Amino acid sequence: MSGAVILDPLLPWPVLWAALALAVGMVGLALWRGLGGWWLRGLAAAAVLAALANPSLQTEDRNPLSDIVVLVVDDSASQRLADRPDQTAQAVEAVRAEVARLDNTELRIVRLGDGQGNEGTLLMTALAEALAEVPRARLAGAILLTDGQLHDLDRAPDMPAPLHALLTGQPDDWDRRLVVTNAPAFAILGEEVMLTLRIEDQGAAPVPPDATTQIDIAIDGAEPQTYTVPLNRDLELPVMLEHAGRNVIQFSVAAQPGELTDRNNAAVVQINGVRDRLRVLLVSGEPHPGERTWRNLLKSDSSVDLVHFTILRPPEKQDGVPVSELSLIAFPTRELFLEKIDEFDLIVFDRYKRRGILPMLYLENVRDYVEKGGAVLIAAGPDFASAESIYRSPLADILPAEPTARVIEEGYAPAITDLGQRHPVTQGLKAEAGGEWGRWFRLIDLTPKGGQVVMSGLGDRPLLVLDRVGEGRVALLASDHAWLWNRGFEGGGPQLELLRRLAHWMMREPDLEEEALSAEAEGRRMTITRRTLSEGARSVTVTRPDGSEEQVTLQEVAPGRFQATYEGPEIGLYRLADDDLDTVIALGPAAPREFEETIASGARLAGPVDATRGGILPVSAGMPDIRTVREGRAAAGRGWIGITPRGAYLTADVRITPLAPAWAFLLLAAAFSLGAWLREGRR
Repeated sequence: MSGAVILDPLLPWPVLWAALALAVGMVGLALWRGLGGWWLRGLAAAAVLAALANPSLQTEDRNPLSDIVVLVVDDSASQRLADRPDQTAQAVEAVRAEVARLDNTELRIVRLGDGQGNEGTLLMTALAEALAEVPRARLAGAILLTDGQLHDLDRAPDMPAPLHALLTGQPDDWDRRLVVTNAPAFAILGEEVMLTLRIEDQGAAPVPPDATTQIDIAIDGAEPQTYTVPLNRDLELPVMLEHAGRNVIQFSVAAQPGELTDRNNAAVVQINGVRDRLRVLLVSGEPHPGERTWRNLLKSDSSVDLVHFTILRPPEKQDGVPVSELSLIAFPTRELFLEKIDEFDLIVFDRYKRRGILPMLYLENVRDYVEKGGAVLIAAGPDFASAESIYRSPLADILPAEPTARVIEEGYAPAITDLGQRHPVTQGLKAEAGGEWGRWFRLIDLTPKGGQVVMSGLGDRPLLVLDRVGEGRVALLASDHAWLWNRGFEGGGPQLELLRRLAHWMMREPDLEEEALSAEAEGRRMTITRRTLSEGARSVTVTRPDGSEEQVTLQEVAPGRFQATYEGPEIGLYRLADDDLDTVIALGPAAPREFEETIASGARLAGPVDATRGGILPVSAGMPDIRTVREGRAAAGRGWIGITPRGAYLTADVRITPLAPAWAFLLLAAAFSLGAWLREGRR
């Protein structure tokens, strides 16, 4: 029960204040005139003013409320290292017992796990949400049981009571981590790109700071290369990408005895390889309508450097015109076909035949160029079936089909073979055409020797044959009438798309590989795609970051294209394998944010804790006592932490009783006035 005197004036407060001023003035005048009853006049005025103020006694029946202490328990991944789970469990029980000893105090425990995705430890967010459910007038204090590694310090709430931190971990904890400090998202093929990484020891490391260690570097899941590098220093690593598309570079350091975790001993960098310039050599045997089609296609791409070699005047042409009047600049055939042939990404022979302009030595060099990784595309015309055919040269060793010397001059509609329906060069072309394709009127009869026939002509004869030779690629188009589609003859066809895909397949565009395994990540979900020319069910072996394996069955979504969606159980690096193909993909970083720093430290919590005069104490030194302290006093000391009792209550009943009736105040005022009159009259 609690009581207090309250005022409920009978007149408005301005009137009451005016009356008070008038009474003070009259009493002051009486004092100035030397009247002996001035003080009785003042008491009479006070009685009148008290009657007007109407004083009352307010009595409350109060039900006291308990003080609340909030304990936020950090159960994130870094808190599951070493003996921290046992420390956490023992600390929770100790705090529970300490709070139970305090009068009228209750404990509320909030547990915090890992943040969504890779947000890390959202300790302050959990504290703010817990305080939102606690009446501010009842909060006596808050305790954070954590390793001090949080990632939302900017969300620290305003605390009306002391805030303390109990740190888990041991004084001799140490950990080694690998950090990539600088890595570009894109890089040009064939040019060095510089990565910056650092291997550092944290905590009480048992090795000197200037020691060395070994690092393994693997690109696209290949066999890793091992290097010896210094510790605790920034390392500049030059990297040259070998292929276009996504390149996954994995760095790893062997786990050391005694370190807290090896989850931060690896890092993954994904760099998209792009080609700076594509160099293409187009060799045209003689002018014809399709020659401009090839030239326009290659020149339309600003990233293509085209060198076009056209034979306008064959050696056998004898018209008596002096050579000095015909020749402008001699074409550098020796330089192109001997000295700089390896600088080209693609060589196109468009209706070329042997005329003695390119010696056999040059064509041998083209053959060797393909076997070493180059690409040759042959658009065959009638000359391909003649005795002067380019097939009658060293190029026969790499061509996937042999001409039968027959040229078919008859209309036909090109068609995609069953194999072509699965090959990325021709897959879906029929759908893109939006109807029947226009006819072609010439076909060079071929006898396949190998490779893949992806398009056919009249009587299912091979029209487009693709093959891999050594490390290079060869394509043979058995007609020179593709330009009819470009002119829209009988509705035309997807000529530009076909030739574009064909050229990019030969230049190893990753999206056009016929045998490929790839994955795209979004959060913890990956979409696995397998392209293949073979038929039958497909499955992929997924190796998780912890080394466990799982078979994932793929569903055929298009001819030769299989897909599946896989939900990764944890953040890290996953390896996918099927037959001889494998790839790696990172779901989130290889080292999650939770493991970036694992040594327990109260440095980040010092600001919000000091603002409430709280304390940061290690659990390893023993559990502190919990005491009560007055508001504004230091709330932590050696071996103890304090909470502030709030004295909150709930009012059950309120009673208001006047101190005295109004007539009593008026009677008292009359008595004082009479006393003043008698005193002054007697004088």
